[in-house]
Amino acid sequence: MRINVFPVGSRVYVTSYGPFRGLRGTVQEANTIASELEEPFCFYLIDLEGGYIQEPIWFEYDEVELIASPLVALQANDELTSRELTAGRTRS
Repeated sequence: MRINVFPVGSRVYVTSYGPFRGLRGTVQEANTIASELEEPFCFYLIDLEGGYIQEPIWFEYDEVELIASPLVALQANDELTSRELTAGRTRS
């Protein structure tokens, strides 16, 4: 099984069972551990929103799900800005 590593800045949702389940956050760092005997592991340092712990926390790759990558967020912002500029031109 191949693991797709989320890029830094990706928005994620915590799916693991525990006190952080359901929280959202941003990937601050991604580390992988390769092994010849097993599939590689990936760990993410997540800056959580709304958590009672203020420092970022490490999660395994299967404990978080991708909400949006940084590229998707930038594209959505660019599209919104383009629409606003176009709407402004038609009003003038």
